[in-house]
This record gives sequence, structure tokens and C-alpha cells, in this order.
Amino acid sequence: MKEIVSTNTRDIARELARRYSTMTHEELDVLESILVPIKYAKGELVLKEGDVCRQFLYIDKGLMRQFYFKHGKEVTEHLAQDHTVVMCIESLFKEEPTHLQVEALEPTIVYALPKAELERVALHNVNIQILYRKILEESLIQSQVHADLVRFETAQDRYKKMCKLMPQVVLRAPLVYIASYLQMTPETLSRVRASTLLD
Repeated sequence: MKEIVSTNTRDIARELARRYSTMTHEELDVLESILVPIKYAKGELVLKEGDVCRQFLYIDKGLMRQFYFKHGKEVTEHLAQDHTVVMCIESLFKEEPTHLQVEALEPTIVYALPKAELERVALHNVNIQILYRKILEESLIQSQVHADLVRFETAQDRYKKMCKLMPQVVLRAPLVYIASYLQMTPETLSRVRASTLLD
């Protein structure tokens, strides 16, 4: 992990405002002032089991995965790409150690939004409050979509839906993590991909 000096914080503040809320120049200034640019190397652990998650991570460029261990095996819970937000939501809000780990799958640049800072500035800026709420809404919807995907869809439909919803992740993430995310073995995923290409 390396904090980087960035001239890009204004652009990122604008991007977040465009995506989640409209903002005045003053609110953009406030949002920009709390953004912390950080660079992670490929394979670097962003958050380890037992750490407390204290910030939202907006991925400017790169790819990350959230995973945990079950019976000694890694299970991929979430895959996140450029222009999405990553957090360990339970740890973030309960301020307790997380069971999830977060790893950079590519060299990744994130802009951290420390939760304490975000909450402090949201008290006085209604559009930053809206941004905060929308980030949480998006995270909850993503969790629900993933839960429904593995609960209701066939292996083939899971993969097809992922290709539609996260085409970049499908192209860039190692197959073993995609298989784990879709709750299937790598062998099943290989068969599904082969049959999808024939469709």
C-alpha cells in the first residue's frame, strides 16, 4: 500500500458526484478534501481477516476481490472493477474485525473515503448525505443480486448473467475466482463457457 500524491482528486470528486448525487462547487471541495488516493500492487492484501474496515474504497483503476475461508478453502464473495466501491459493510458499521479479506488482482488505484470523515461532512452537506446513502443502496442491491444469482439460477444462467452485468470482470479476473464467485467448480465453469460459446 502506498499513499500517492494525486492531482486527480477533483476529477474523482466530480465522478462520484455524477454517479451518486449532484453537488455544488463547495460540496465538491469538501468531498475532494477527504479523498485519500492509495496505490496497491497486484496480489497485495488491502484488508486482512481480523482488520477493522474503516473506509469506502472507490476503485479508479484496477480489480479487487473480497474472499473468506470456509473449511480451509477460499471462497470469493465479490469481484470489483474500475469505478465501483468496495467495503466490508459489517465491519465498517459495527467497527469489529472482518472475516472478509480484500486483495488487489491487478495494480490498483483507489480513492479511500474514510467513514468517520464522510459522516462528519455529510452532517452539513445534504448532497454528500445523498452520495453516502446511494453508495450503501448500491452495495445492498449488489449483494442481493449475487445472492439471487447463486440461489435461483442454473450454472449456465449464472455465467451468462455475470457476462452481462460484469463483462470486464469476466475478461480480467482469473477463472478460479470467477468460478468461486458463481459457486461452481473451475471444471463446471470451463464446461459452461464452452457451451456458451457454442450457443
